[in-house]
Amino acid sequence: MPLTTYNDIVVPSFMYGTAWKKETTAKCVEMAVEAGFTAIDTANQLRHYNEALVGESLLSLQNRGIKRESLFIQTKFTSVDGQGNTTPYDAKANLTTQVKQSMDSSLQHLHTDCVDSYVLHGPYSRNGLGAADWEVWTAIEDLYTQGKTRMIGVSNVTAEQLSQLCLKARVKPMMVQNRCYAIVGWDREVRDICNKHNIIYQGFSLLTANGQYINDRIVQDIARRLGTGVAPVIFSFAMHLGMLPLTGTTNMEHMRLDLTALDLKLTDDDVRNIESIAVPMHYALETNTKSTVNQLLFWLT
Repeated sequence: MPLTTYNDIVVPSFMYGTAWKKETTAKCVEMAVEAGFTAIDTANQLRHYNEALVGESLLSLQNRGIKRESLFIQTKFTSVDGQGNTTPYDAKANLTTQVKQSMDSSLQHLHTDCVDSYVLHGPYSRNGLGAADWEVWTAIEDLYTQGKTRMIGVSNVTAEQLSQLCLKARVKPMMVQNRCYAIVGWDREVRDICNKHNIIYQGFSLLTANGQYINDRIVQDIARRLGTGVAPVIFSFAMHLGMLPLTGTTNMEHMRLDLTALDLKLTDDDVRNIESIAVPMHYALETNTKSTVNQLLFWLT
């Protein structure tokens, strides 16, 4: 079921992520769209993404009759520190100029005059929000009011930082994209803020960040009962929580399998039981291993 932002933009329920695809990016995007994905995530950060190749795939898809308007495209502004050796803007310019130049570059890469979602790749401050964060957010707000993006958001954000944005920003985020860890309640604290403010929460690394948890007996039993794999169960679980999950598989068969999550019927008990995996005590009691007991002590102190 599609999601809707507080500014009434409809967003697809599942997103394909293009990080780390390098020279295979265009091929992977075309495969993802062929499999059934209609939302694509990228970033103007050559270190981990190739946004220009996403744009090439959009042109190729358009030549096959798949219009740009039928796809939801999200990209990001990445700070100098996150760029590696190459920046898509003047690294010596002020932050406001960097944001503007990065957006202009993204629009050129993606062959469009407006993206669907524009996200700050991560705050400059580890704790709270500093002057740099507010300058960049103001510049992103301006892009929104200028019509260069239909919504704005932030990634890799803490609950404290998100609360500050919601309280003080001229335009609060419509999107939050975080790596989603089971050990912290599937990012429950941030998701609670999103729910309060009608912000869409995007969860990435749901599988890779939670290897020991997604192979739990609870998830395995649900997958066997439904006749599917662990990955669709986790993605379906995320959707039941109101999350927009991302997948980044490069395998067409896995793409199609992941999309079956849209039709899986988890029970309320299934959702509660998978949520329970996030409670560290569960693993300390189930496995009784030194590592899990130490992990429990870490999260309780």
